[in-house]
Amino acid sequence: MRVAIKTLGCRQNQCESDALQESLRRDGHTAVGPDEAADLFIINTCSVTKEADADSRQMIRRAVRRNPSARVVVTGCYAQVAVGEVAAIPGVALVAGNGEKAQLPELISGLREQRPPLIAVSDIQQLSRFTPLPPSVGAIRSRALLKVQDGCSYRCTFCIVPETRGPNRSQSTDAALRDLRVLVNAGYPEVVLTGTHLGTYGRDLPLGSSIAALVADMLEVASPARLRLSSLDPHEVGEELIDYFDRFGNLCRHLHLPLQSGDEAVLKRMRRPHTADDFRRLVERLVEAVPGIAIGTDVIIGFPGEDDAEFEHTYQLLDRLPIAYLHVFNYSQRKGTVAASMPNQVPKGVRAARSAALRALSETKWQQFRQTQVGQSFTAVVLEKRDAQTGRLEALTDNYITVRLQDAEGSVGRMVDLSIEAVTERETFGRLRMSCANSLTPTSEARWPRD
Repeated sequence: MRVAIKTLGCRQNQCESDALQESLRRDGHTAVGPDEAADLFIINTCSVTKEADADSRQMIRRAVRRNPSARVVVTGCYAQVAVGEVAAIPGVALVAGNGEKAQLPELISGLREQRPPLIAVSDIQQLSRFTPLPPSVGAIRSRALLKVQDGCSYRCTFCIVPETRGPNRSQSTDAALRDLRVLVNAGYPEVVLTGTHLGTYGRDLPLGSSIAALVADMLEVASPARLRLSSLDPHEVGEELIDYFDRFGNLCRHLHLPLQSGDEAVLKRMRRPHTADDFRRLVERLVEAVPGIAIGTDVIIGFPGEDDAEFEHTYQLLDRLPIAYLHVFNYSQRKGTVAASMPNQVPKGVRAARSAALRALSETKWQQFRQTQVGQSFTAVVLEKRDAQTGRLEALTDNYITVRLQDAEGSVGRMVDLSIEAVTERETFGRLRMSCANSLTPTSEARWPRD
């Protein structure tokens, strides 16, 4: 069949969509873009906020409308927690939960036109083992995604993810290293390590397993390709992991450390496992130990009860610290979470004003960070996408700067040497020096369209 996949939400969802594409390709199906005619349309949904739920419903209806003769399959987090809502949408043929993603190729092969739709959604809280998915060597992307962990056993009061993803489950170290070798041998110059709660990797495995131990093994296997870590909670970054930036040359100087609030009282109401002071000390330690590191963070604005003083604590902390960028989110009153029923919900207008202030701070900090990198040389991966206005290719440095290049044709998917020459408010410009001697190029003949 001609199969289109549309992915909403996080990087882990994208990784799972890539793996699903790989499985379908092996079964002989043909991938098409989400705007092309398809026999089968798969939507991998998100449910992190009520707005994400609405986006998922909109995407499902759009797929049905644009592909009236296609079978529409809905999976992902919204499918997991809102089975009835999804099944009630006319045109949906199959609803599959997160625990059933690995079975989707088999479920699809036996799918027939029917109403009501086929439901394959189990109790994800009962899952105790990591469900393997094939590493994708067929996705059209310059950097590979590798999932090694799923689920979250924390219970932050604002978060629905434990309900959509289930408890913490880790891939075995041997299997993770095997999948990494597949991706490196396919020629990917960078592998991004993903998981629902990556820092809890190994807690369900034999003693001695941890995210730090896994990363050390992976850095040895990946070389000369580089490894990038996705989000880690601040308390999950210890001295052992910090030492790897100096010990290994292929660990990207980039960490995303979700703070959520810079006020201690708000953090307690959120039930976060770290303090604002923990975050401050870690950021200062990282900047001291790893020159040029880009540190990003998540912040939730307008959590129930957040007053002006508590917001000011957050703003002042982030203003003082050498953070490279912020991801700012307005608090969303998510049904099914403890925070949804908390008193003193912050008015929408107040949340909007506070978010605007922090987004402006983020823009200033990102420009300042990039300005410090002007004149320096980097290795960078040339990305598959181009700047929409100029048509220039872009490359990503190890410390997360997207650099626009001239004369980079033929370098997509390669590791190159470049120097950063100029920075504007929103853009970074660089010059290609040469392709790295150990340049890697993806070699898979089958490259699937990305959404």
